[in-house]
Amino acid sequence: MVWALMVLLLVATLAGIAGAYVAATITRRRTPDRTASPSDYGLEHETVHFTTEDGITLTGWLIPAPNADRAVIFLHGHAGSMDPDLKYAPWFRERGISVLMFDFRGHGRSAGRHVSMGYFERRDLLAAEKFLMERGYERIGVLGFSMGGAVALSGSPQSQRICAVVADGSFVRLRNAIRQGAQERGVPHLLAGPLAALGVRIAGWRLGTDLEAADPERWAAKIAPRALLLIHGAKDPYTATEEVQAMFAAAGEPKELWVVPGAGHRNVDEVEPAAYKEKVIGFFDHWLAE
Repeated sequence: MVWALMVLLLVATLAGIAGAYVAATITRRRTPDRTASPSDYGLEHETVHFTTEDGITLTGWLIPAPNADRAVIFLHGHAGSMDPDLKYAPWFRERGISVLMFDFRGHGRSAGRHVSMGYFERRDLLAAEKFLMERGYERIGVLGFSMGGAVALSGSPQSQRICAVVADGSFVRLRNAIRQGAQERGVPHLLAGPLAALGVRIAGWRLGTDLEAADPERWAAKIAPRALLLIHGAKDPYTATEEVQAMFAAAGEPKELWVVPGAGHRNVDEVEPAAYKEKVIGFFDHWLAE
């Protein structure tokens, strides 16, 4: 009996350590991607700062298109920064659509010590939307990548100004994405699920909230009647196509789902570059029109 209790105590301790490691991994501030500038693409821009409702100062770039009254907010992925997404900005300017891009809290040039995998980042999106409204933009779209896609899906329903949403490579359920990521790193299937669940729960305790309350599957259906485009690589190791299809089925019209068979996580633009550009730009050009 004593040995059995000791084994159980050891297992519980190891599980707690492993869960705490997962929690720290997904919530800690990371080193940003290699820094860039809109000037690298010949883009006129303004470095901007705005503050969220909970007092976090965010830093970004406003890349205006001449005489534009419509704009798209870029939302980058987890553990990086806005810099790599600059390559898309010229497409929008060519179509007369301004771009606002910024670093999420806990990322890049912005303030904040922690990442919440989409929960508090929704406040970042709403602060960006407010900034654009104050600058006179009347029609606003959101383009989110990976975690940014999750923020686009869960944050946009809280806004009345956002007219169109594109989510590229979003997870559907945070717990499932972390489980799949753990398996990709060699964690056995039977352990990956409990480890992901424990890690998400511990991360929520540390941040004082339930991170899964911002799972995109809970919010995608509330985007309608605003337009929605979901982009997914069929070989994405973090999110199953079936999950994305179920979320899409629950969403209201107008909506569109683009699944690319040969693509993985967030590289549809590399597998189908011409189609990706036209799909994304065409979507916003249509739904942000007067």
